[in-house]
Amino acid sequence: MQYTCTLHIPHTRTHTQATPEELELTVAEEILRLENSSTDLKAPLKDLYITAAKEVDCGPSNAKAIILYVPYKLLPSFHNIQQRLVRELEKKFSGCQVLIIAQRTILGKSFTRSQKTQGLRPRSRTLTAVQDAILEDIVYPTEIEGKRIRCKVDGSKVLKVYLNSKDQPNVETRIGTYA
Repeated sequence: MQYTCTLHIPHTRTHTQATPEELELTVAEEILRLENSSTDLKAPLKDLYITAAKEVDCGPSNAKAIILYVPYKLLPSFHNIQQRLVRELEKKFSGCQVLIIAQRTILGKSFTRSQKTQGLRPRSRTLTAVQDAILEDIVYPTEIEGKRIRCKVDGSKVLKVYLNSKDQPNVETRIGTYA
């Protein structure tokens, strides 16, 4: 007799129903372990899941960051436990910063609705609104106090973001990731 066992990980869901990548499975397994082992994270993690996970290189220091994409509607629930979850995941993936970003939709300028619903494109779905929201997700526990765009003579632009100074000790280690 031969038995087969399939691994069902409830913490990953993909829109395209494609098979999850190895990193996504590893992150989902770790979230599942945290749910089973931690008493304070068990209840909040029960209904939460990620849609994708990517590993990116951050700047010239060759630091790595893991970006977890979550559904937009679940983002407030993730924010409630983000500091504890990120701390535990960074212990597991040593040397990597963990960022949680909501999965958002950008609608183009030529967006037209169906015949039933008419109206303009929502402001929250424009390119600049989505980019600003992603920037806020990246720096989450702290708040953005100001932004300045510097246009240089050669046509390049530099965006300077001013973060809240009360969170400076917590943010200093992550500045390289944000840049």
